[in-house]
Amino acid sequence: MQKLVSFFLLSVILLLLLAACGSKSEPDDAKAEFDLVEPGYLTIVSSGGFIPFTDMKDGEMVGYDIDVGREIANILGLEPKFVKAEFSGMITGIQTGRYDIAINSHTITEERKEQVNFTHPYYYSGSMIFSPPGSDIETVEDLKGKTVALNRSSNYYKEAQAYTDKFAFYDDDLRALQAVAEGHGDAGINDAISGQTAIEHGLKLEARQQFSSTEQAIPIHKEKEKLLEAVNKAMDELRENGKLKELSIKWIGFDVTEPPEDIAE
Repeated sequence: MQKLVSFFLLSVILLLLLAACGSKSEPDDAKAEFDLVEPGYLTIVSSGGFIPFTDMKDGEMVGYDIDVGREIANILGLEPKFVKAEFSGMITGIQTGRYDIAINSHTITEERKEQVNFTHPYYYSGSMIFSPPGSDIETVEDLKGKTVALNRSSNYYKEAQAYTDKFAFYDDDLRALQAVAEGHGDAGINDAISGQTAIEHGLKLEARQQFSSTEQAIPIHKEKEKLLEAVNKAMDELRENGKLKELSIKWIGFDVTEPPEDIAE
């Protein structure tokens, strides 16, 4: 009888251990389906040159986009691993498997949607003209025949072509605006939020007409559907618990997580 009881207790213990092991492995199995660049890490690419969304401080990337990336990785149970790269190579890096996701204020466009999948938007902005104090450039109509400075990978190039055929291209948005402030180019077209933030930090330009609205989201490889689903759920959670809005106010000063109203097209 004693042997029977012992056998029964041993069987119960083994079943409990197996159940515990099975429940513990489920999250790991789910993570395996993400097909990550490096197991246990969410490899995130950003430029570190698009204030206040991504910037460099003491050798590390900081900003709204960076904090959003950290929160997403935390919800997914992964360690965030940030990689610095030029904006122009990020989509290609996603396609070739160098990065899991990019967080660098990518605007959703039809062309980019052919290359990668996009998450739900995590903030909204639009294009705005910036020109030096005293400049007569205030609206898109004033751009005719003028030289416009742009990030060489910016979608604003297509918009600007309707008004001018003279352009100066730079590796990121901040460098483009700095060039205009230094007299290289008549005006710049940039993200409305980051441009105005740069002015608040001392850039000698003035904000002019905002003439489009955009949705910013996170690009992910087209075949990583499980990762896309998980990131979307994480962002929904951040929106619902107010964390996304909190980070927006922390870095930008106001809520950019809702679509803008009354934007002149």
